Amino acid sequence: MPVVVVANPKGGVGKSTLSTNIAGYYASQGHAVMLGDIDRQQSSKLWLGLRPAAARPVASWDVSHDLIGKPPKGTTHVVLDTPGGLHGWRFNDVVKMASKIVVPLQPSIFDIYATRDFLDKLLDNHKASGVEIGIVGMRVDGRTIAADKLREFVESLGLPVLGYLRDTQNYIHLAARGLTLFDIAPGRVQRDLEQWQGICGWLNR
Repeated sequence: MPVVVVANPKGGVGKSTLSTNIAGYYASQGHAVMLGDIDRQQSSKLWLGLRPAAARPVASWDVSHDLIGKPPKGTTHVVLDTPGGLHGWRFNDVVKMASKIVVPLQPSIFDIYATRDFLDKLLDNHKASGVEIGIVGMRVDGRTIAADKLREFVESLGLPVLGYLRDTQNYIHLAARGLTLFDIAPGRVQRDLEQWQGICGWLNR
């Protein structure tokens, strides 16, 4: 069972946006997906409460801030939204259960350096556990110098950049209705879906 953990110790980088859309993608593929949220802000859990009954189901994985258990039987795919400042025993527990870790990263020099120690820890764990790690550039135009700098930084670590997601109100408007890019007519969000192709391919691998 794939367990995708979305993590970055820095707040406000788009963890909940990624988590909900990954869950929405899995649901669109017909999987029995559960979304857990151990962030005190509970943004992903709030999103689940807004999700309309007519949308493809995404179940809530009731995990607490201090205790992460195993997903219930019948689940085929799990997504876990994590808090800023993830470290210590919670970091170790999360890494142990993950099959894939997605790290959202904005292209500013401040975000890059704030995340460097975390990525180094992930790489150390990767050598022992084999968990796959992928980076997603958030609120960035892949054609810009900022994107090039982000790509250089990530490649220096030997990690893949799965994609670059532009700064658009589509994510905000959809989240307010409990929806994702994968819940509406593709023509309405075609440009954004194109940016997700590499991410989706990696998730399916």
